[in-house]
Formats: sequence, C-alpha cells, structure tokens
Amino acid sequence: MTTWPIRREEQGRESVAEGIWERLRSPVAPYYLLLGATSLLVAIGLVMVLSASSVSSFQRDGSSYTVFLTQLMYAGAGIVLAFVCSRIPVRAWKWLAPWGMLAAIGLQALVFSPLGVDFQGNRNWISLAGFSVQPSEFGKLALVVFGAAVLARKRRVLGKISHVLIPFVIPGAGVLIGLVLAGHDLGTVLILVAITGGMMFGAGVQARWFIGVAALAAGGAAYMAAGSANRMERIQVWIGDICTTPDVKGCFQKVHAEYALADGGWWGLGLGGSREKWGLLPEPHNDFILAIIGEELGLPGTLTVMALFVIIAYACYRIVVTSPDFFVRIAACGIMVWLVVQAMLNIGSVIGMLPIIGVPLPLVSSGGSALVAALMGIGVALSLARSLPGARESLAGRPSVLRRTLAVVPAPRLRRR
Repeated sequence: MTTWPIRREEQGRESVAEGIWERLRSPVAPYYLLLGATSLLVAIGLVMVLSASSVSSFQRDGSSYTVFLTQLMYAGAGIVLAFVCSRIPVRAWKWLAPWGMLAAIGLQALVFSPLGVDFQGNRNWISLAGFSVQPSEFGKLALVVFGAAVLARKRRVLGKISHVLIPFVIPGAGVLIGLVLAGHDLGTVLILVAITGGMMFGAGVQARWFIGVAALAAGGAAYMAAGSANRMERIQVWIGDICTTPDVKGCFQKVHAEYALADGGWWGLGLGGSREKWGLLPEPHNDFILAIIGEELGLPGTLTVMALFVIIAYACYRIVVTSPDFFVRIAACGIMVWLVVQAMLNIGSVIGMLPIIGVPLPLVSSGGSALVAALMGIGVALSLARSLPGARESLAGRPSVLRRTLAVVPAPRLRRR
C-alpha cells in the first residue's frame, strides 16, 4: 500500500527531469540561456555597483549615485549594441572580421598618441570627448571574430602551422597583443593570449604547437612581471606567507578582500551592509566587487554569480557542438574562453588563489568599456545562437524546416487484413 505513492513521486521527479532535459536540448536553449544569465549578471552588477560605490561616490562627488548612474548609462548603451549585434547575420560578421581587426589595432595604437592616458603604470586608455575608453576591451571582440573567420577559411590546411601563424597569429593577434603589452597591461594580455590559444585548440590545431606557444607566453609573462616592482610585489604577496596584517607592504588589498569574505560568512551582512566599502577595500566596485558581493550576500551570492558564468559557458558549448558552421563554432569558443578566463582571473585574485592581476569581473564590475564590450560579445553569441538549425524559425514563431517538411508528407496507409 505504501509503494504506490512513492512510485508516483519518483515518476513525477523523472517527468520533471525529462522536461528540463528536453528544454535544454531545444535549438533555442543556448539563446535563452545566454539571454537569461547575462540579464541576471548585469542586474546583479548594477545593484552591487550602487552598493559598493555609494560611500566613495558620496565622498568624492557629494552624491551616492554618481558611479551607479554612469554604469547604468553604459549598461543601456551596451544593451542596445548587444541587440544590434544579435541581429547581424553570421555572413555579415565574416565580412566585418578583417575591418574590425584593423579598427581594433588602430584604436589600440592611439594609446601611444597624445590621446593616450596613463593609469597605475599602464598606458591602455584613450580620452575622447571627456570619456575614457579602453580599446583593448573591444580588441577582444575583434580578435574573436577575426580569428574565427581566418581559421574557418584555413580549415582544410590547419595541419600546417604556417597557415595559422601567417594569417592569424602574426598579423592579427600578434600585433594587437604586442600593442597591449607595450602599454604594460599584463592582465589583458593574458586574456588575449587565452582567447588566441582557445580558438586554435577549438579549431583543431595540433597539440604539439601549443607547447612552444605556452613557453613563449610564460616567458613573456615572467619578463613583464620581473620588469615591474609592483607586479613582483603582488607575486611575493601571493606565494609568500607574509600577509598577517594589512600593514605589511603590498598586503592591504589582499587582506581586506579576505576580511570582506570572512565578514560575510555563510549568509552575508545584508544588501548595503558592507563594512569594507567604507574606505578600507580599494576598488570595491571594480576589480574587487566579488568581495563586496560575498560580504553582503554571503556564499549564496558568490555561488550564484559563478553559476551564471557556468551557464554562459554551457550555452557557448552547446553552440560549439551543435552548429554545422565552422566559423560559428570557433567564434562561440572564443567568446566562451574570453568571458570564463577573465572571470576566473578576477575570482582567483579576490579569493587569493591567484596574484592580484587587475581585470574586472565581466558584466558585473564597474567600467564602461569592459561592460559595453562584454555585452557586445554576448550579442555576437546570441547571433551565433540564432543561426543554429531550427533556432531562427522557433524564435520567429514559425515551424522549423523539418517540421514543415514532415507536415506535407502523407501519412502511411494501413493495410487491411
């Protein structure tokens, strides 16, 4: 008598699991997963930027909303650009690829002109009409589209490394990375190198070539770190057990980020209840916004942010494995590597697993160029998701080609016995 309700409950769970699995297998699942996860990350980012910047913004400008309103403006511009990017067809992205790369290299070169701006030892910004723009953020998107176009065109000869180095790595990625490296922005260089390597790996370039590339990248990173006292101090703080108090040289930011996460505990101090944002933790609304999220929203808040990045990665992975277009697959791989690696570098810096690298948390941290570029990248990913078989028809509310074909096939006649 007691087995029937239990079996019925188990059948209910199985039906729910099957329903969720069927929805995830839908051709429009990557589109809606990207849209939903991105919307939540931007919303969380706006709320937390308001909370984290309210004190410093009031001290500097007399209003607690200055940084938030600026971020809201950039979010609105990024959403509009993401919508435009999502409506551009894949064939247009292929055509725009070389021009976008030329524009990105040209903008990056402007940082060494009178328009360039130095900030904390890095020269990676330009000032235009009173606004500071970081060209390397848009260079990430240009690199993704350009790399996908070149690797797709060279698909049949990727076994020869010369067909990868000459059209993609040397004139495109190499020039862009070199210009960013000349501006001493090591964090952005690491992300650009990761995008280049991830796209080459996704395209099927032979694994032995990655050993040499990894060795060159490691040597370049070591050279850049050794040439900067600030970076060497950060590495020493990371690998050494010297940060017993914030007073030790170089430990202030690291220790106060740990204080914020420790104060938050399991459930957090409540939204707006951060103590570290009162002039203790530097960059609370930018590179270290995850520490404020952990302090105010606790472990559920930080895990939610991480889970949303996992959802974005899964959606991009679905595009990679389901699209018949090689360009679409490589571009989706590049966007996934871009956002996930940057998120990992930021999160690792905040929790102490990596040295402080100085990259923002995508879609969450304060920063106009980073937010707009990341939203444009999501827009391109949405365009790729719309190109999947059956997705465009489903999004338009029309039956797919397969369903229309099956609808006109006459039903088989049953033989009478």
